[in-house]
Amino acid sequence: MTDSFTPRRRSTTILGVRRNGEVAIAGDGQVTQGDMVLKQGARKIRTMSEGTVLVGFAGAVADAMTLLGKFEQQLKEWDGNLRRASVELAKEWRSDRYLRRLEAEILVADTESLLLISGTGDVIEPDDEVLSIGSGSPYAMAAAKALMQSTELPAREIVERAMTIAADMCIYTNHEFMVVSIPAAVDAATSEDQPDEPGTPIDQMAPGPVAGPQPDTASGDDEDEDDEPGHDGPDSGPHDGPDGEEH
Repeated sequence: MTDSFTPRRRSTTILGVRRNGEVAIAGDGQVTQGDMVLKQGARKIRTMSEGTVLVGFAGAVADAMTLLGKFEQQLKEWDGNLRRASVELAKEWRSDRYLRRLEAEILVADTESLLLISGTGDVIEPDDEVLSIGSGSPYAMAAAKALMQSTELPAREIVERAMTIAADMCIYTNHEFMVVSIPAAVDAATSEDQPDEPGTPIDQMAPGPVAGPQPDTASGDDEDEDDEPGHDGPDSGPHDGPDGEEH
């Protein structure tokens, strides 16, 4: 059973990196069966939910396609909520008699989350925003973590460089990889268009407009009070003395 299962696992490398609001996923194009290369330019990355969710898969292609269809249904049901859709897919994958036999792993990401979903019911989120699956996973992940710690490169460049290193070392990973990313600017524009939504950090916005004018207003009042005797000197006598009204 080990020999029949091994070729399905040793067929790809998928790497995901999330940094500064940008997320990128890369997958190589090699398809291997045993010791023979069947294809060089396979596409193992998909976009969902109108381009806001990235998905990469490793394992048997037919099994992965079935799981991707299930995941897309969960995304629609939960209005694009990646975390909830991932948990629901893991539950269904684990409990369904047919789905539990599927041999694949899925890496999903948006600008807020990077997750690994497996048939054992696991939904794993890394601590350092780097995640990889497939045969070249150790090489790709190690290279990406080193680049994250030692450089300020954006997520897309980190993914490209790490995948190049993995392809140099793993015989089941080639250099014809596909990279798909979602830039941070997309989320920034959305948050600017909707500043008053409940999710907006209002307490961070308040000090700008409120705290700034207050000292200026106070200082302006003090200056007016200081200037009143100078500008209104001749009128200060009758103004100060209510005795004028009594007379």
